[in-house]
Amino acid sequence: MHDIAILFLELGAVLLGLGILGALAMRVGISPIPLYLLAGLAFGQGGILPLATSEEFISVGAELGVILLLLTLGLEYNADELLTSLKGNAPAGLVDLVLNAAPGAICALLLGWGPVAAVAMAGVTYATSSGITAKVLSDLGWIGNRETPVVLSLLVFEDLTMAIYLPVLTAMLAGLSLAAGAVTVAIALGTVSVVLVVALRFGRFIESFVSSPNSEVLMLKVVGLALLVAGVAQQLQVSAAVGAFLVGIALSGELAHDAQALLSPLRDLFAAVFFVFFGLQTDPTKMGPVAGLAALLALISMITKLLTGFYAARRAGIARAGRARAGIALIPRGEFNIVIAGLAVSAGVHPDLGPLAAAYVLILAAFGPLAARLVQPLITAIANRA
Repeated sequence: MHDIAILFLELGAVLLGLGILGALAMRVGISPIPLYLLAGLAFGQGGILPLATSEEFISVGAELGVILLLLTLGLEYNADELLTSLKGNAPAGLVDLVLNAAPGAICALLLGWGPVAAVAMAGVTYATSSGITAKVLSDLGWIGNRETPVVLSLLVFEDLTMAIYLPVLTAMLAGLSLAAGAVTVAIALGTVSVVLVVALRFGRFIESFVSSPNSEVLMLKVVGLALLVAGVAQQLQVSAAVGAFLVGIALSGELAHDAQALLSPLRDLFAAVFFVFFGLQTDPTKMGPVAGLAALLALISMITKLLTGFYAARRAGIARAGRARAGIALIPRGEFNIVIAGLAVSAGVHPDLGPLAAAYVLILAAFGPLAARLVQPLITAIANRA
């Protein structure tokens, strides 16, 4: 009974603290992700007040957070949008991949961390935070701008790339042989292909099965299906996150919109727990030695994302101000980057990878939205002069 009381006290303190931090972030106008990470650092080993009982419970909540994050991300897209994005924006998507995966991979290789760490760090520096970017576009009134479809298409391309990348990384982290790893990747590619075909041709049957006029039943069906598929994907070493993402893609239309509205509060709760858990796994005393490297890597990533946005928007015939906005909108890092780093940390790839990734995400998750606000007057001046 004493342990349960301590568990409730710790969880209550953590959740209440996250609520206060979230309110503070909204007041300041930044993403709450950096503050959630800082909370995890404060409550973890080496922090100000390490948790005694609830870390295991938070670990399970963090896994649910990843699944719900990827599920709701998949709900934002449908198979048609993904295929259209691939056809029309593949060149820009490939430029995005090369420019932004390279800094992380090169950094890990120069540090002598090995090829597995290089693949993990490539993912950490590659993926833009869809959630933070969407909030930036909304908060600054950029949703209706001509460059916004370009930004969204790059985000879709990145998300689909993650569906292929995560199984590759999982296979490497598990130390599978070349043949076993190839089988895992083939299963992942086959799964993605099957889901897209099913969503395109038989989506109405899936929606008919999941659909319900009762919101409680709808939420239970969607979450249950996502967890089942995530579990099967994990058993196949494809990645539970990818399984949840594919379930989201398979659902579309009004059903996806309703499910997203129902799941958003639950997703936000467990996503916050997920970011806290990553902070719990990272010793804040180890972030000091890598802070300079994280800042340099963040600066390089800002430049490469600006170049990516500039190139993609230029291909779409957008003016200079729109190109600048596109690049700035792609700067933030968050969800996927921490998921990837968390996988690598759990596998024990390198002790400095977690602190480096945490510091890197802290910088870009906080600075990305602030940079957009700070340069908006300059962009407006450029547009007026043009």
